[in-house]
Amino acid sequence: MLPHVDNFHRQVASIWSHTTIFTPCSLTTQVVPFITPMGGFPHYGEVNQDFVMIKGCCMGSKKRVITLRKSLLATFRKKAMEKISLKFIDTSSKYGHGRFQTFEEKKNFLGPLKKDAQKEAA
Repeated sequence: MLPHVDNFHRQVASIWSHTTIFTPCSLTTQVVPFITPMGGFPHYGEVNQDFVMIKGCCMGSKKRVITLRKSLLATFRKKAMEKISLKFIDTSSKYGHGRFQTFEEKKNFLGPLKKDAQKEAA
């Protein structure tokens, strides 16, 4: 039998399907080009399939299967009743000191690089 961990009262921040994010709290849909940070997630890689974003943390390894279900007991705490509004999704690199959100932003800041000049010459 595998170890079993219960997590209670996790709030769903958004549900992502291919290129659309659905936010259940505000019932809005927005198009996001990608969710994977530059260089991928450490020890996981790139996210290419559907995913659910939850508020807080989730115990376990990176690729652990998680079962989500509706709570049997309703919670009436003020913290649990507040609406979640996603304002910013950080896509900077999680390796080292990530400063840039996109490769285009990095290229504009750094300017032409030596490796780019070598590719054009070849």
